[in-house]
Amino acid sequence: MPPARADYLAPWWAAWLHGLPHRGLRLQPVPAAFRPRDPDYQQSLLFLGLVAAVCLGLNLLFLTVYLICLCCCKRDQEPETKRPHSCCVTWMAVSAGLICCAAVGIGFYGNSETNDGVYQLLYALDHANHTLTGIDSLVAGTTLQMRVGLEQHLARLNEILAARGDYLQTLKFMQQLAGSIVLQLSGLPVWRGTSADLTALAGHVAYVEYYRWLAYLLFFILVLTVCLLACLGLAKRSRCLLTTMLCCGLLTLILSWASMAVDTAAAVGTSDFCVAPDKFIMNQTESDISAEVVHYYLYCDQSLSNPFQQALTVFQRSLTTMQIQIQGLIQFALPLFPTAEKDLLGVQQLLNSSETSLHQLTAMLDCRGLHKDYLDALIGICYDGVEGLLYLVLFSLLVAASFSTIICATPRAWKHFAGRDRDYDDMDEEDPFNPQARRIATHNPARGQLRSFCSYSSSLGSQSSLHPPAQTISNAPVSEYMNQAVLFGGNPRYENVPLIGRGSPPPTYSPSMRATYLSVTDEHIRHHGTEFPA
Repeated sequence: MPPARADYLAPWWAAWLHGLPHRGLRLQPVPAAFRPRDPDYQQSLLFLGLVAAVCLGLNLLFLTVYLICLCCCKRDQEPETKRPHSCCVTWMAVSAGLICCAAVGIGFYGNSETNDGVYQLLYALDHANHTLTGIDSLVAGTTLQMRVGLEQHLARLNEILAARGDYLQTLKFMQQLAGSIVLQLSGLPVWRGTSADLTALAGHVAYVEYYRWLAYLLFFILVLTVCLLACLGLAKRSRCLLTTMLCCGLLTLILSWASMAVDTAAAVGTSDFCVAPDKFIMNQTESDISAEVVHYYLYCDQSLSNPFQQALTVFQRSLTTMQIQIQGLIQFALPLFPTAEKDLLGVQQLLNSSETSLHQLTAMLDCRGLHKDYLDALIGICYDGVEGLLYLVLFSLLVAASFSTIICATPRAWKHFAGRDRDYDDMDEEDPFNPQARRIATHNPARGQLRSFCSYSSSLGSQSSLHPPAQTISNAPVSEYMNQAVLFGGNPRYENVPLIGRGSPPPTYSPSMRATYLSVTDEHIRHHGTEFPA
Protein backbone atom coordinates (compact mmCIF):
# COMPACT_ATOMS: atom_id res chain seq x y z
CA MET A 1 0.00 0.00 0.00
CA PRO A 2 1.32 3.45 -0.81
CA PRO A 3 2.02 5.72 2.14
CA ALA A 4 -0.37 8.49 3.06
CA ARG A 5 0.30 11.70 1.19
CA ALA A 6 0.85 14.85 3.22
CA ASP A 7 1.92 17.16 0.35
CA TYR A 8 -1.06 16.74 -1.95
CA LEU A 9 -4.78 16.40 -1.28
CA ALA A 10 -7.41 16.49 -4.01
CA PRO A 11 -9.76 19.50 -3.70
CA TRP A 12 -13.30 18.96 -2.53
CA TRP A 13 -14.80 19.84 -5.90
CA ALA A 14 -12.68 17.16 -7.57
CA ALA A 15 -13.86 14.59 -5.01
CA TRP A 16 -17.46 15.70 -5.56
CA LEU A 17 -17.19 15.39 -9.33
CA HIS A 18 -15.47 12.02 -8.94
CA GLY A 19 -18.42 10.84 -6.85
CA LEU A 20 -20.96 11.57 -9.60
CA PRO A 21 -22.55 8.45 -11.10
CA HIS A 22 -20.62 7.10 -14.07
CA ARG A 23 -22.98 5.43 -16.52
CA GLY A 24 -22.47 3.90 -19.93
CA LEU A 25 -24.69 4.47 -22.94
CA ARG A 26 -26.78 1.49 -21.81
CA LEU A 27 -27.06 3.01 -18.31
CA GLN A 28 -24.84 0.32 -16.81
CA PRO A 29 -22.55 1.47 -13.96
CA VAL A 30 -18.93 2.13 -14.92
CA PRO A 31 -15.97 2.31 -12.49
CA ALA A 32 -14.90 5.88 -11.79
CA ALA A 33 -11.17 5.17 -12.10
CA PHE A 34 -9.44 7.32 -14.71
CA ARG A 35 -8.95 5.12 -17.78
CA PRO A 36 -8.95 7.37 -20.86
CA ARG A 37 -8.32 4.53 -23.31
CA ASP A 38 -11.08 2.28 -21.96
CA PRO A 39 -14.20 2.34 -24.21
CA ASP A 40 -16.53 1.97 -21.22
CA TYR A 41 -14.96 4.94 -19.46
CA GLN A 42 -15.17 7.00 -22.66
CA GLN A 43 -18.86 6.16 -22.88
CA SER A 44 -19.38 7.36 -19.31
CA LEU A 45 -17.95 10.77 -20.24
CA LEU A 46 -19.99 10.81 -23.44
CA PHE A 47 -23.07 10.07 -21.36
CA LEU A 48 -22.55 13.36 -19.50
CA GLY A 49 -22.49 15.17 -22.83
CA LEU A 50 -25.72 13.45 -23.84
CA VAL A 51 -27.33 14.64 -20.60
CA ALA A 52 -26.50 18.22 -21.61
CA ALA A 53 -27.93 17.50 -25.07
CA VAL A 54 -31.17 16.28 -23.49
CA CYS A 55 -31.32 19.49 -21.44
CA LEU A 56 -30.89 21.47 -24.65
CA GLY A 57 -33.77 19.55 -26.22
CA LEU A 58 -35.99 20.22 -23.21
CA ASN A 59 -35.06 23.89 -23.31
CA LEU A 60 -35.93 24.20 -26.99
CA LEU A 61 -39.15 22.26 -26.41
CA PHE A 62 -40.15 24.63 -23.61
CA LEU A 63 -39.47 27.67 -25.78
CA THR A 64 -41.46 26.16 -28.66
CA VAL A 65 -44.46 25.35 -26.44
CA TYR A 66 -44.30 28.80 -24.87
CA LEU A 67 -44.27 30.57 -28.24
CA ILE A 68 -47.10 28.40 -29.57
CA CYS A 69 -49.22 29.09 -26.48
CA LEU A 70 -48.47 32.80 -26.78
CA CYS A 71 -49.64 32.84 -30.38
CA CYS A 72 -52.73 30.67 -29.83
CA CYS A 73 -53.87 32.36 -26.63
CA LYS A 74 -53.64 35.87 -28.09
CA ARG A 75 -56.37 38.11 -26.60
CA ASP A 76 -57.36 41.69 -27.12
CA GLN A 77 -56.29 43.81 -24.19
CA GLU A 78 -57.72 47.03 -22.86
CA PRO A 79 -55.58 50.13 -23.10
CA GLU A 80 -55.18 50.21 -19.34
CA THR A 81 -53.56 46.75 -19.31
CA LYS A 82 -50.92 47.50 -21.94
CA ARG A 83 -48.54 49.42 -19.75
CA PRO A 84 -48.09 46.65 -17.11
CA HIS A 85 -47.20 44.21 -19.90
CA SER A 86 -44.66 46.65 -21.34
CA CYS A 87 -43.13 47.05 -17.88
CA CYS A 88 -42.97 43.27 -17.55
CA VAL A 89 -41.15 43.00 -20.87
CA THR A 90 -38.77 45.78 -19.82
CA TRP A 91 -37.93 44.15 -16.49
CA MET A 92 -37.48 40.76 -18.15
CA ALA A 93 -35.04 42.29 -20.65
CA VAL A 94 -33.16 44.17 -17.92
CA SER A 95 -32.89 41.05 -15.73
CA ALA A 96 -31.72 38.95 -18.65
CA GLY A 97 -29.14 41.59 -19.57
CA LEU A 98 -27.78 41.75 -16.03
CA ILE A 99 -27.59 37.95 -15.81
CA CYS A 100 -25.84 37.88 -19.19
CA CYS A 101 -23.25 40.46 -18.09
CA ALA A 102 -22.65 38.57 -14.82
CA ALA A 103 -22.29 35.33 -16.79
CA VAL A 104 -19.67 36.88 -19.08
CA GLY A 105 -17.71 38.10 -16.05
CA ILE A 106 -17.81 34.62 -14.50
CA GLY A 107 -16.81 33.14 -17.85
CA PHE A 108 -13.79 35.43 -18.18
CA TYR A 109 -12.65 34.45 -14.68
CA GLY A 110 -13.15 30.73 -15.34
CA ASN A 111 -11.38 30.92 -18.69
CA SER A 112 -8.42 32.70 -17.08
CA GLU A 113 -8.26 30.19 -14.21
CA THR A 114 -8.31 27.23 -16.57
CA ASN A 115 -5.64 28.81 -18.75
CA ASP A 116 -3.42 29.49 -15.73
CA GLY A 117 -3.80 25.91 -14.51
CA VAL A 118 -2.99 24.43 -17.91
CA TYR A 119 0.09 26.60 -18.35
CA GLN A 120 1.30 25.66 -14.89
CA LEU A 121 0.96 22.03 -15.99
CA LEU A 122 2.89 22.78 -19.19
CA TYR A 123 5.67 24.52 -17.25
CA ALA A 124 5.99 21.56 -14.88
CA LEU A 125 6.06 19.10 -17.80
CA ASP A 126 8.72 21.14 -19.57
CA HIS A 127 10.90 21.35 -16.44
CA ALA A 128 10.53 17.61 -15.77
CA ASN A 129 11.33 16.88 -19.41
CA HIS A 130 14.46 19.03 -19.13
CA THR A 131 15.55 17.08 -16.05
CA LEU A 132 15.02 13.68 -17.69
CA THR A 133 16.83 14.77 -20.83
CA GLY A 134 19.72 16.04 -18.69
CA ILE A 135 19.99 12.69 -16.90
CA ASP A 136 20.19 10.79 -20.18
CA SER A 137 22.71 13.27 -21.53
CA LEU A 138 25.00 12.96 -18.49
CA VAL A 139 24.84 9.17 -18.49
CA ALA A 140 25.55 8.99 -22.22
CA GLY A 141 28.41 11.49 -21.99
CA THR A 142 30.09 9.77 -19.02
CA THR A 143 29.73 6.35 -20.64
CA LEU A 144 31.28 7.65 -23.84
CA GLN A 145 34.23 9.12 -21.94
CA MET A 146 34.87 5.88 -20.09
CA ARG A 147 34.54 3.64 -23.12
CA VAL A 148 36.27 5.73 -25.76
CA GLY A 149 38.33 8.55 -24.26
CA LEU A 150 39.75 6.62 -21.31
CA GLU A 151 40.40 3.50 -23.42
CA GLN A 152 42.45 5.48 -25.92
CA HIS A 153 44.61 7.05 -23.22
CA LEU A 154 45.12 3.69 -21.45
CA ALA A 155 46.09 1.96 -24.71
CA ARG A 156 48.83 4.51 -25.42
CA LEU A 157 50.03 4.34 -21.81
CA ASN A 158 50.29 0.55 -22.10
CA GLU A 159 52.70 1.01 -25.00
CA ILE A 160 54.74 3.69 -23.24
CA LEU A 161 54.91 1.92 -19.85
CA ALA A 162 55.40 -1.60 -21.27
CA ALA A 163 58.82 -1.90 -19.59
CA ARG A 164 57.32 -1.66 -16.10
CA GLY A 165 55.03 -4.51 -15.08
CA ASP A 166 53.73 -2.78 -11.95
CA TYR A 167 52.62 0.24 -13.96
CA LEU A 168 50.85 -2.06 -16.41
CA GLN A 169 49.01 -3.67 -13.50
CA THR A 170 47.88 -0.23 -12.37
CA LEU A 171 46.58 0.60 -15.87
CA LYS A 172 44.76 -2.73 -16.03
CA PHE A 173 43.15 -2.07 -12.65
CA MET A 174 42.00 1.36 -13.85
CA GLN A 175 40.50 -0.24 -16.93
CA GLN A 176 38.51 -2.60 -14.72
CA LEU A 177 37.27 0.31 -12.61
CA ALA A 178 36.16 2.12 -15.77
CA GLY A 179 34.27 -0.98 -16.85
CA SER A 180 32.58 -1.09 -13.44
CA ILE A 181 31.50 2.54 -13.83
CA VAL A 182 30.07 1.84 -17.27
CA LEU A 183 28.21 -1.17 -15.87
CA GLN A 184 26.67 0.89 -13.09
CA LEU A 185 25.62 3.64 -15.51
CA SER A 186 24.01 1.10 -17.81
CA GLY A 187 21.81 0.00 -14.89
CA LEU A 188 20.21 3.44 -14.60
CA PRO A 189 16.81 3.84 -16.26
CA VAL A 190 16.72 5.34 -19.73
CA TRP A 191 14.27 8.24 -19.84
CA ARG A 192 14.28 8.74 -23.59
CA GLY A 193 10.86 7.21 -24.15
CA THR A 194 9.31 8.97 -21.17
CA SER A 195 10.77 12.28 -22.30
CA ALA A 196 9.32 11.82 -25.78
CA ASP A 197 5.90 11.05 -24.29
CA LEU A 198 6.03 14.16 -22.11
CA THR A 199 7.02 16.29 -25.10
CA ALA A 200 4.13 14.95 -27.18
CA LEU A 201 1.70 15.41 -24.28
CA ALA A 202 2.82 18.99 -23.66
CA GLY A 203 2.50 19.87 -27.34
CA HIS A 204 -0.97 18.37 -27.60
CA VAL A 205 -2.18 20.09 -24.42
CA ALA A 206 -0.76 23.46 -25.53
CA TYR A 207 -2.45 23.14 -28.93
CA VAL A 208 -5.85 22.27 -27.47
CA GLU A 209 -5.62 24.93 -24.75
CA TYR A 210 -4.78 27.71 -27.22
CA TYR A 211 -7.83 27.05 -29.38
CA ARG A 212 -10.03 26.43 -26.33
CA TRP A 213 -9.08 29.80 -24.85
CA LEU A 214 -9.57 31.54 -28.20
CA ALA A 215 -12.94 29.86 -28.80
CA TYR A 216 -14.25 30.98 -25.42
CA LEU A 217 -13.01 34.52 -26.02
CA LEU A 218 -14.97 34.65 -29.29
CA PHE A 219 -17.97 33.14 -27.52
CA PHE A 220 -17.88 35.90 -24.89
CA ILE A 221 -17.82 38.51 -27.66
CA LEU A 222 -20.79 36.81 -29.34
CA VAL A 223 -22.80 36.81 -26.11
CA LEU A 224 -22.13 40.50 -25.48
CA THR A 225 -22.99 41.35 -29.10
CA VAL A 226 -26.32 39.54 -28.93
CA CYS A 227 -27.14 41.29 -25.64
CA LEU A 228 -26.34 44.64 -27.28
CA LEU A 229 -28.60 43.77 -30.21
CA ALA A 230 -31.41 42.96 -27.79
CA CYS A 231 -31.01 46.28 -25.97
CA LEU A 232 -30.89 48.26 -29.21
CA GLY A 233 -33.88 46.42 -30.63
CA LEU A 234 -36.00 47.15 -27.57
CA ALA A 235 -34.82 50.76 -27.29
CA LYS A 236 -35.31 51.61 -30.98
CA ARG A 237 -38.38 49.35 -31.33
CA SER A 238 -36.71 47.80 -34.34
CA ARG A 239 -38.17 44.53 -35.53
CA CYS A 240 -35.18 43.93 -37.80
CA LEU A 241 -32.78 44.04 -34.85
CA LEU A 242 -35.07 41.82 -32.80
CA THR A 243 -35.24 39.26 -35.62
CA THR A 244 -31.45 39.24 -35.91
CA MET A 245 -31.17 38.93 -32.14
CA LEU A 246 -33.54 35.96 -32.11
CA CYS A 247 -31.48 34.07 -34.69
CA CYS A 248 -28.18 34.83 -32.94
CA GLY A 249 -29.75 34.15 -29.54
CA LEU A 250 -30.88 30.70 -30.65
CA LEU A 251 -27.36 29.95 -31.91
CA THR A 252 -25.88 31.20 -28.64
CA LEU A 253 -28.30 29.04 -26.66
CA ILE A 254 -27.18 25.94 -28.55
CA LEU A 255 -23.50 26.85 -28.14
CA SER A 256 -23.93 27.41 -24.41
CA TRP A 257 -25.36 23.93 -23.86
CA ALA A 258 -22.65 22.43 -26.10
CA SER A 259 -19.91 24.18 -24.13
CA MET A 260 -21.47 23.00 -20.89
CA ALA A 261 -21.40 19.41 -22.15
CA VAL A 262 -17.71 19.61 -23.07
CA ASP A 263 -16.74 21.39 -19.85
CA THR A 264 -18.67 18.95 -17.67
CA ALA A 265 -17.08 15.90 -19.31
CA ALA A 266 -13.62 17.49 -19.06
CA ALA A 267 -14.13 18.45 -15.41
CA VAL A 268 -15.34 14.97 -14.42
CA GLY A 269 -12.54 13.21 -16.31
CA THR A 270 -9.88 15.48 -14.82
CA SER A 271 -11.34 14.99 -11.34
CA ASP A 272 -11.16 11.21 -11.76
CA PHE A 273 -7.45 11.63 -12.47
CA CYS A 274 -6.89 14.10 -9.61
CA VAL A 275 -8.41 11.80 -7.00
CA ALA A 276 -5.89 9.00 -7.70
CA PRO A 277 -3.09 10.33 -9.95
CA ASP A 278 -0.37 8.02 -8.57
CA LYS A 279 -2.18 4.85 -9.53
CA PHE A 280 -2.73 6.01 -13.09
CA ILE A 281 0.91 7.04 -13.57
CA MET A 282 2.23 3.76 -12.17
CA ASN A 283 -0.03 1.82 -14.51
CA GLN A 284 1.13 3.88 -17.49
CA THR A 285 4.87 3.48 -16.75
CA GLU A 286 5.00 -0.11 -15.53
CA SER A 287 6.31 -1.40 -18.86
CA ASP A 288 9.09 1.22 -19.19
CA ILE A 289 10.27 2.03 -15.65
CA SER A 290 10.44 -0.12 -12.56
CA ALA A 291 7.74 0.37 -9.93
CA GLU A 292 10.38 1.14 -7.30
CA VAL A 293 11.71 4.11 -9.28
CA VAL A 294 8.24 5.47 -10.04
CA HIS A 295 7.20 5.08 -6.42
CA TYR A 296 10.37 6.90 -5.33
CA TYR A 297 9.59 9.96 -7.47
CA LEU A 298 5.84 10.05 -6.82
CA TYR A 299 6.11 10.08 -3.03
CA CYS A 300 9.69 11.23 -2.30
CA ASP A 301 9.48 10.15 1.31
CA GLN A 302 12.57 10.33 3.50
CA SER A 303 11.86 6.82 4.73
CA LEU A 304 12.19 5.48 1.19
CA SER A 305 15.62 4.39 0.02
CA ASN A 306 17.11 5.87 -3.13
CA PRO A 307 17.07 3.15 -5.81
CA PHE A 308 20.14 4.74 -7.43
CA GLN A 309 22.20 4.99 -4.27
CA GLN A 310 24.20 1.80 -4.87
CA ALA A 311 25.08 2.68 -8.44
CA LEU A 312 26.10 6.20 -7.50
CA THR A 313 28.19 4.91 -4.59
CA VAL A 314 30.08 2.44 -6.78
CA PHE A 315 30.58 5.19 -9.36
CA GLN A 316 32.03 7.54 -6.79
CA ARG A 317 34.31 4.94 -5.18
CA SER A 318 35.62 3.71 -8.50
CA LEU A 319 36.23 7.26 -9.65
CA THR A 320 38.06 8.12 -6.42
CA THR A 321 40.25 5.01 -6.72
CA MET A 322 41.10 5.85 -10.33
CA GLN A 323 42.06 9.38 -9.36
CA ILE A 324 44.40 8.02 -6.67
CA GLN A 325 45.99 5.61 -9.15
CA ILE A 326 46.53 8.23 -11.84
CA GLN A 327 47.96 10.62 -9.28
CA GLY A 328 50.53 7.94 -8.29
CA LEU A 329 51.49 7.37 -11.92
CA ILE A 330 51.99 11.09 -12.42
CA GLN A 331 54.16 11.25 -9.32
CA PHE A 332 56.35 8.17 -9.96
CA ALA A 333 56.11 7.17 -13.65
CA LEU A 334 56.25 10.62 -15.24
CA PRO A 335 59.94 11.28 -14.25
CA LEU A 336 60.90 7.97 -15.84
CA PHE A 337 58.70 8.24 -18.91
CA PRO A 338 58.31 11.92 -19.94
CA THR A 339 56.47 10.97 -23.13
CA ALA A 340 53.54 9.70 -21.02
CA GLU A 341 52.80 13.20 -19.69
CA LYS A 342 50.15 14.05 -22.26
CA ASP A 343 48.14 10.84 -21.74
CA LEU A 344 48.46 10.93 -17.96
CA LEU A 345 47.21 14.51 -17.78
CA GLY A 346 44.46 13.63 -20.27
CA VAL A 347 43.28 10.79 -18.01
CA GLN A 348 43.36 13.07 -15.00
CA GLN A 349 41.29 15.74 -16.80
CA LEU A 350 38.80 13.09 -17.95
CA LEU A 351 38.39 11.80 -14.40
CA ASN A 352 37.82 15.35 -13.08
CA SER A 353 35.15 15.90 -15.74
CA SER A 354 33.52 12.60 -14.79
CA GLU A 355 33.47 13.69 -11.15
CA THR A 356 31.61 16.88 -12.11
CA SER A 357 29.13 14.81 -14.09
CA LEU A 358 28.71 12.53 -11.08
CA HIS A 359 27.69 15.44 -8.86
CA GLN A 360 25.22 16.76 -11.46
CA LEU A 361 23.80 13.29 -11.98
CA THR A 362 23.34 12.81 -8.25
CA ALA A 363 21.41 16.08 -7.99
CA MET A 364 19.20 15.28 -10.98
CA LEU A 365 18.42 11.76 -9.83
CA ASP A 366 17.32 13.05 -6.45
CA CYS A 367 13.55 12.82 -6.06
CA ARG A 368 12.96 16.36 -4.83
CA GLY A 369 13.25 18.06 -8.21
CA LEU A 370 10.93 15.79 -10.17
CA HIS A 371 8.56 15.45 -7.25
CA LYS A 372 8.17 19.23 -7.08
CA ASP A 373 7.36 19.32 -10.80
CA TYR A 374 4.82 16.56 -10.24
CA LEU A 375 3.11 18.48 -7.43
CA ASP A 376 3.09 21.71 -9.46
CA ALA A 377 1.42 19.91 -12.33
CA LEU A 378 -1.21 18.37 -10.04
CA ILE A 379 -2.00 21.67 -8.31
CA GLY A 380 -2.23 23.49 -11.61
CA ILE A 381 -4.62 21.09 -13.32
CA CYS A 382 -6.61 19.88 -10.30
CA TYR A 383 -7.06 23.17 -8.47
CA ASP A 384 -6.99 26.01 -11.00
CA GLY A 385 -7.93 23.91 -14.03
CA VAL A 386 -10.96 22.10 -12.61
CA GLU A 387 -12.11 25.20 -10.74
CA GLY A 388 -12.02 27.20 -13.96
CA LEU A 389 -14.03 24.50 -15.75
CA LEU A 390 -16.70 24.68 -13.04
CA TYR A 391 -16.94 28.45 -13.51
CA LEU A 392 -17.31 27.90 -17.24
CA VAL A 393 -20.13 25.42 -16.58
CA LEU A 394 -21.84 28.08 -14.44
CA PHE A 395 -21.30 30.60 -17.23
CA SER A 396 -23.01 28.28 -19.72
CA LEU A 397 -25.99 27.76 -17.42
CA LEU A 398 -26.44 31.51 -16.83
CA VAL A 399 -26.17 32.27 -20.55
CA ALA A 400 -28.76 29.60 -21.34
CA ALA A 401 -31.12 31.03 -18.70
CA SER A 402 -30.66 34.65 -19.81
CA PHE A 403 -31.13 33.92 -23.51
CA SER A 404 -34.16 31.77 -22.80
CA THR A 405 -35.63 34.75 -20.95
CA ILE A 406 -34.80 37.09 -23.82
CA ILE A 407 -36.37 34.75 -26.37
CA CYS A 408 -39.51 34.54 -24.23
CA ALA A 409 -39.69 38.33 -23.83
CA THR A 410 -39.16 39.17 -27.50
CA PRO A 411 -42.65 38.08 -28.76
CA ARG A 412 -44.28 40.17 -26.04
CA ALA A 413 -42.21 43.16 -27.09
CA TRP A 414 -43.16 42.52 -30.72
CA LYS A 415 -46.83 42.40 -29.75
CA HIS A 416 -46.45 45.63 -27.77
CA PHE A 417 -44.91 47.36 -30.79
CA ALA A 418 -47.80 46.19 -32.96
CA GLY A 419 -50.31 47.54 -30.41
CA ARG A 420 -48.69 50.96 -30.44
CA ASP A 421 -48.78 50.99 -34.24
CA ARG A 422 -52.51 50.24 -34.20
CA ASP A 423 -53.08 53.10 -31.76
CA TYR A 424 -51.37 55.52 -34.09
CA ASP A 425 -53.25 54.15 -37.11
CA ASP A 426 -56.58 54.77 -35.32
CA MET A 427 -55.85 58.52 -35.06
CA ASP A 428 -57.00 61.01 -37.69
CA GLU A 429 -54.09 62.35 -39.71
CA GLU A 430 -55.93 65.69 -40.09
CA ASP A 431 -56.20 66.14 -36.33
CA PRO A 432 -53.85 69.01 -35.43
CA PHE A 433 -53.44 67.60 -31.91
CA ASN A 434 -52.07 64.31 -33.24
CA PRO A 435 -48.26 64.21 -32.76
CA GLN A 436 -47.93 62.31 -36.01
CA ALA A 437 -49.94 64.98 -37.82
CA ARG A 438 -47.71 67.69 -36.35
CA ARG A 439 -44.64 65.88 -37.68
CA ILE A 440 -46.28 65.63 -41.09
CA ALA A 441 -47.18 69.32 -40.96
CA THR A 442 -43.57 70.19 -40.14
CA HIS A 443 -42.28 68.33 -43.20
CA ASN A 444 -45.21 69.42 -45.43
CA PRO A 445 -46.53 72.81 -44.28
CA ALA A 446 -48.43 73.47 -47.54
CA ARG A 447 -51.43 71.28 -46.71
CA GLY A 448 -54.72 73.09 -47.15
CA GLN A 449 -56.45 71.72 -44.11
CA LEU A 450 -53.94 73.12 -41.66
CA ARG A 451 -53.80 76.53 -43.40
CA SER A 452 -57.57 77.04 -43.41
CA PHE A 453 -57.84 75.91 -39.80
CA CYS A 454 -55.24 78.42 -38.66
CA SER A 455 -56.86 81.24 -40.63
CA TYR A 456 -60.16 80.46 -38.99
CA SER A 457 -58.48 80.58 -35.59
CA SER A 458 -56.84 83.89 -36.35
CA SER A 459 -60.20 85.40 -37.34
CA LEU A 460 -61.59 84.34 -34.02
CA GLY A 461 -58.63 85.96 -32.37
CA SER A 462 -59.36 89.29 -34.12
CA GLN A 463 -62.99 89.26 -32.96
CA SER A 464 -62.03 88.56 -29.36
CA SER A 465 -59.45 91.36 -29.44
CA LEU A 466 -62.22 93.92 -30.28
CA HIS A 467 -64.53 92.85 -27.46
CA PRO A 468 -62.84 91.10 -24.54
CA PRO A 469 -65.09 88.40 -23.13
CA ALA A 470 -66.32 88.70 -19.56
CA GLN A 471 -67.52 85.14 -19.06
CA THR A 472 -65.52 82.63 -16.98
CA ILE A 473 -65.50 80.02 -19.73
CA SER A 474 -62.81 81.03 -22.21
CA ASN A 475 -63.13 80.35 -25.90
CA ALA A 476 -59.40 80.52 -26.56
CA PRO A 477 -58.56 79.94 -30.19
CA VAL A 478 -57.44 76.61 -31.36
CA SER A 479 -54.00 77.97 -32.17
CA GLU A 480 -53.49 78.60 -28.44
CA TYR A 481 -54.03 74.91 -27.77
CA MET A 482 -51.72 74.02 -30.60
CA ASN A 483 -49.00 76.27 -29.17
CA GLN A 484 -49.54 74.75 -25.74
CA ALA A 485 -49.26 71.27 -27.23
CA VAL A 486 -45.95 72.17 -28.81
CA LEU A 487 -44.63 73.75 -25.60
CA PHE A 488 -45.74 71.09 -23.17
CA GLY A 489 -45.47 68.00 -25.35
CA GLY A 490 -47.41 65.83 -22.93
CA ASN A 491 -48.17 62.15 -23.36
CA PRO A 492 -51.15 61.47 -25.66
CA ARG A 493 -54.35 60.74 -23.76
CA TYR A 494 -58.09 60.68 -24.41
CA GLU A 495 -60.65 62.74 -22.50
CA ASN A 496 -64.35 63.11 -23.00
CA VAL A 497 -64.39 66.87 -22.34
CA PRO A 498 -61.90 69.29 -23.92
CA LEU A 499 -59.61 71.11 -21.50
CA ILE A 500 -60.75 74.65 -22.27
CA GLY A 501 -59.24 77.60 -20.39
CA ARG A 502 -57.15 75.47 -17.99
CA GLY A 503 -53.76 76.49 -19.33
CA SER A 504 -52.72 72.85 -19.71
CA PRO A 505 -51.44 71.16 -22.87
CA PRO A 506 -54.27 69.87 -25.04
CA PRO A 507 -54.79 66.16 -25.43
CA THR A 508 -54.80 64.16 -28.61
CA TYR A 509 -58.32 63.34 -29.75
CA SER A 510 -59.82 60.49 -31.62
CA PRO A 511 -62.08 61.36 -34.59
CA SER A 512 -65.25 61.07 -32.46
CA MET A 513 -63.86 63.30 -29.72
CA ARG A 514 -62.75 65.84 -32.32
CA ALA A 515 -66.31 66.02 -33.67
CA THR A 516 -67.61 66.65 -30.13
CA TYR A 517 -65.01 69.36 -29.62
CA LEU A 518 -65.93 71.15 -32.86
CA SER A 519 -69.65 71.07 -32.01
CA VAL A 520 -69.00 72.66 -28.62
CA THR A 521 -66.80 75.30 -30.24
CA ASP A 522 -69.52 76.14 -32.81
CA GLU A 523 -72.08 76.70 -30.02
CA HIS A 524 -69.73 79.16 -28.30
CA ILE A 525 -69.15 81.01 -31.56
CA ARG A 526 -72.88 81.36 -32.29
CA HIS A 527 -73.53 82.53 -28.74
CA HIS A 528 -70.85 85.22 -28.81
CA GLY A 529 -71.77 86.12 -32.35
CA THR A 530 -75.30 87.17 -31.21
CA GLU A 531 -73.95 89.23 -28.27
CA PHE A 532 -71.36 91.12 -30.30
CA PRO A 533 -72.76 91.84 -33.72
CA ALA A 534 -70.36 93.12 -36.31
